[in-house]
Amino acid sequence: MVAERLSVVVPALNEAGRIRACLEALAPLRGRGHEVVVADGGSTDGTPALAAGLCDRVLQAARGRAVQMNAGARAATGCALLFLHADTRLPPRADELVFQALKGALWGRFDVEIEGVHPLLPMVAAAMNLRSRLTGIATGDQAIFARRDAFPGFPEIALMEDVAFSKAMKRSGRPACLRNRVVTSGRRWESRGVLRTVLFMWRLRLMYFLGARPDDLARRYEK
Repeated sequence: MVAERLSVVVPALNEAGRIRACLEALAPLRGRGHEVVVADGGSTDGTPALAAGLCDRVLQAARGRAVQMNAGARAATGCALLFLHADTRLPPRADELVFQALKGALWGRFDVEIEGVHPLLPMVAAAMNLRSRLTGIATGDQAIFARRDAFPGFPEIALMEDVAFSKAMKRSGRPACLRNRVVTSGRRWESRGVLRTVLFMWRLRLMYFLGARPDDLARRYEK
């Protein structure tokens, strides 16, 4: 086992069309002795079977991204944790970047690039990265990582778990904001409309900061 082992936790729910590509892209990390754990939330499309053999462990958890990520973290063996969406790819040598960042911080995230054809997507990504750098709030799309001994768990709420986690972690220190980019799918923005999605997410965030219940926000998000 490598002296500094990174555990990549991938929460998944009905990701049959993406999980193999996600895990195959992580093969170089596994080849260097790091670990990949898939935390499935009850997929009905065969996601766990597709993931088997391409990761170190597939575990079943109750549905909910925060619940799944916490379950994956408990099962992980690395001294650092990285939480990766199934539609997101890490930059080359992400393990080295993470451990270098964690020499001076307890947690962090990458900049993000949104993959897609819409001309506004680069602007959306740039705005996300700038906002995160200014506020110290990371989003799940940015591949949040943390030292295991500093990881308190994600608040197990239906939505905005990344925002709540960031607010809690900021009490111990600001995140390492890596300019190296993860690449995430623009499917959510393009399917719903880019401007419409941006305004909708701003509205949900504002409602959350004003005290709206995450369960209510999740119902709006899933419509």
